[in-house]
Amino acid sequence: MIIGLVTAVAASACYGTGSVLQAVGSRKSALREAASSPDAGVTQHGGPSLSSTAKAAVTWEFMVGTVLDFLGFGLGALAARMLPLFLSQTVISANLIVTALLSIKLLGIRLKRPEWASIAVVCAALVLLATAAGHEGSGETARSTHWWLLIISVVLMAGGTVAVRLMGSRAAILAGLLSGLGFGAIGVGVRILDGIDPFDVPTMLADPALYAILISGGVGMYLHTVALQIGSVNGATAALVVGETILPGIIGVLLLGDASRAGFAWVAVLGFVLAVAGAVAVAWFGEPDSHGVAAPAVEGAEAPVQRV
Repeated sequence: MIIGLVTAVAASACYGTGSVLQAVGSRKSALREAASSPDAGVTQHGGPSLSSTAKAAVTWEFMVGTVLDFLGFGLGALAARMLPLFLSQTVISANLIVTALLSIKLLGIRLKRPEWASIAVVCAALVLLATAAGHEGSGETARSTHWWLLIISVVLMAGGTVAVRLMGSRAAILAGLLSGLGFGAIGVGVRILDGIDPFDVPTMLADPALYAILISGGVGMYLHTVALQIGSVNGATAALVVGETILPGIIGVLLLGDASRAGFAWVAVLGFVLAVAGAVAVAWFGEPDSHGVAAPAVEGAEAPVQRV
C-alpha cells in the first residue's frame, strides 16, 4: 500500500509539472503565430489548427512536459496495479494541486481564496481516501469487457476530437474532460491487461485492452494539448481530474473487485465526492476571465493576452 501511494504521488507530480510546462509551450507558440498573423493557426470555428498544435508540441517546454507525462504514465500504470482504482486515480489526479501551484510561478496566475479553499478540499479528500482504502481487485474480467473498453475508447476519442474541433475556442473544458476520460481508460486498461503477470508479449498483443490504452493515451494527450491552448490551465486540468477519476473509480468497485476497509465505505464515498467537488470548484473558479491572467512573455509579441 505504501509503495503504491508513493508511486501514485510521484506520478501526480510528473503529470502536474508536465501540464504547466506544456501550457507554457502551447501559449508561447500561439503568441508567436498571433504576432506573425492574427488568423494563423486558427480554424474557422476559432480553435487551434492541427499545425498550431504540432508547432506547440516542438517547443522545448512542451517536450520536457511530454517526457514528464510519459514518466507519469509509467508510474501511474504501476500504481493502478498496486492500489484500488478509486484511490490510485484520485491521488494521481491531485496533480491539479501541483498544476495550480506551479502556474503561479510559470504562468503568472493569481489564485483567489475560493481556489485555495478548493485545493484544500481536494487534499482533505485524499487523506480520507487513503484512510479508507482496502485491497485492490484482481483485475480479472470477461473478455467482452476488454472489447467494450476498446470500443468505448474509440468512440469517445474519435467523437470527442470531432466535437472539439467543431466547437473551437469554446471547447476547453470539454477537451479537458475527454482527455481525462482517455487517461481514466488507461488506468482501467492497465488493470485488466493480459500478459503482464506473468509477462507474455504475444498474450499482451492479442488483448484489445492494449489498443484501448494506446488510443486513449495518444488522443487524450492531443485533447489535453488543445485544452491547454485555448483555456485556463487550472480549469482544463480540473476537468481532466473529473474524467480521470469518476468512471475508473466506479468501474474498479463494480467490475474489478476494489474495496474499502471494513466499516470505512462511507469514508471512501465522502472522500471521493469531496475530491471531485473540489476539482469542479477549481475549474469553476479558475476560468481565465476571473483572473486577468497574462500569458508568458514571448519575444516578438507586443502584449500579453488572457487566452490563446
